[in-house]
Amino acid sequence: MPTDERLTKQQRREAAREQARKLREEQERREKRNRLIVIVGVVVGLVAVAALVWAIVSSSGRSALDDVARPAGSDAAGGIPVGSSLEAGTTNEGAPEVSVYLDYTCSYCGQFEAVNAADLETLAAGGEATVRFHPVAILDGSGNYSDFSGLAAGAAATVAEYAPAQFLDFHTELFTLWDAAVQEAVDAGASAVEEPTVADIQATAAAVGVPQDVVERIPDGEFADWVAATTRQFGRDGFQGTPTVLVDGEEFLGWPEAGALADEVRGTAD
Repeated sequence: MPTDERLTKQQRREAAREQARKLREEQERREKRNRLIVIVGVVVGLVAVAALVWAIVSSSGRSALDDVARPAGSDAAGGIPVGSSLEAGTTNEGAPEVSVYLDYTCSYCGQFEAVNAADLETLAAGGEATVRFHPVAILDGSGNYSDFSGLAAGAAATVAEYAPAQFLDFHTELFTLWDAAVQEAVDAGASAVEEPTVADIQATAAAVGVPQDVVERIPDGEFADWVAATTRQFGRDGFQGTPTVLVDGEEFLGWPEAGALADEVRGTAD
């Protein structure tokens, strides 16, 4: 083959065309490859976005309690209903609903109980309302709901499941148990409350007539996951403090006034 010096003008022109052709083909291959990479990237991105949207939509329609064992008759928001029989897990069909979100170590919840417990019992017993109690443990600082706040909520769930007739009395006495511990700390000039133990919770349950076999279940922590889930759901629902009181889904702030909550419920039913 002749060297570059011996190439004729025509040969050099043809060689340049051939080189240009090869360069164009290589450029086209690169562009096709790049387009394919972009298309694949877009498809993968769309799939990822679709999966994320699906996950968000799916989770937004699910309760944190969907996958945990919960007391019989309780709802997906963690509410334990009480109807005219005054037993946990019962409802008054068609009646207004009062939902009370509470923490057994919350002083304001104790105040709510003192002001409104009798009225709520009267409303439920008379078929005028279904009362839904939502125990949460937002004040539990243990990290695993093993302080009194979490233990009491779990014990309430256990009694609701296995001794529903004693649930209301036990619920009330859990506040009494905590108040006594707080008062003892105040009287002693202590800087912190010595929290009631599981044994204290069991003794409280026994004192209100919870059967012994149910009392013995309390230390098992059967509803520990439920306590964690109902507390998470409280936050998901946009609530921040306890007590949170709803009448047919609308927050009612007038509960500190004696009789105001009962009047609100009866006014809703009219």
